[in-house]
Amino acid sequence: QVQLVESGGGLVQAGGSLRLSCVASGIIFRFSIVGWYRQAPGKQRELVARITSGGSTNYKDSVKGRFTISRDNAKNTVYLQMNSLKPEDTAVYYCNVGATITFTGYWGQGTQVTVSS
Repeated sequence: QVQLVESGGGLVQAGGSLRLSCVASGIIFRFSIVGWYRQAPGKQRELVARITSGGSTNYKDSVKGRFTISRDNAKNTVYLQMNSLKPEDTAVYYCNVGATITFTGYWGQGTQVTVSS
């Protein structure tokens, strides 16, 4: 049974930083593509950042230079370091592990990030 446990969300002022963590169990993490997505009220869920098993990354344009995704395979953990946060970054952030072209992957429960202006 795959479990993803996210943490690190919270309330922060604009310009501040947060680091999200997602710990995975029940999956061969080191071979998995891992991503962070977010969903703001009334909007569709969107990809924020993704990292492959080989360490290649890609980011949503609006977070490039501010967010950094990383992984620690020994701890089955993926991180999202978020700096220079803006009010428009406010959303529920979800961890996704194991997505392929035929499988949407496993989802965490989400963690709320709120950026005040």
